[in-house]
Amino acid sequence: MPNKDYIKKYLTDSEEISKKLEKQSNAISAVVDTLFDAWKKGKWVFVIGNGGSAGTATHFVGDLIKTTIEHPHEKGIRAIALADNIPMISAATNDWGWHDAYTGALNTYWTKGSVVIAFSVHGGAGKDKAGAWSQNLIKALQFAKDNGGKAIGISGFDGGVMKKMSDISVVVPADSTPLVESFHVVLFHLITFCLKEKIAKASKK
Repeated sequence: MPNKDYIKKYLTDSEEISKKLEKQSNAISAVVDTLFDAWKKGKWVFVIGNGGSAGTATHFVGDLIKTTIEHPHEKGIRAIALADNIPMISAATNDWGWHDAYTGALNTYWTKGSVVIAFSVHGGAGKDKAGAWSQNLIKALQFAKDNGGKAIGISGFDGGVMKKMSDISVVVPADSTPLVESFHVVLFHLITFCLKEKIAKASKK
């Protein structure tokens, strides 16, 4: 496909996805409300993903901590991207297996009322050479549900297992990895700046 045709298709598809995502505004709003409640109560928010989605998790956490506030003396959202601790993740994978790489860390940090947010393109559907995809994310979300927390799944394609099991699920309506990953960034920026307004208003009271 010529470059210009590819560009046009990518941007046209992006426009269609935006229109379809608006139908999930209730779920997106619920994510905002859950994170705002975590901010008010000082609860932990753990953000996880694999591959590119691990990078998305890191970026989102940076925004939750810093971008949701204006000044360094203010309190942002208490958030951690678990994949950022490379020695911990590699040791957990080596000793316990990849499926439990995140649950081991959660067990250490966890307090009741914490939130786990998982980014995954396929939501745990499908498999490759290492077996079923993203089972570490599924186990971490289930850990949250089993231990008095909230499980939020942000996925794409058909939403996979995450869509069925998450307390709140947002599914990017696209069967394209680059488009799903692109819209995960759109979504977390939307959520971040909506939170920023709510936190600023609450801080003035």
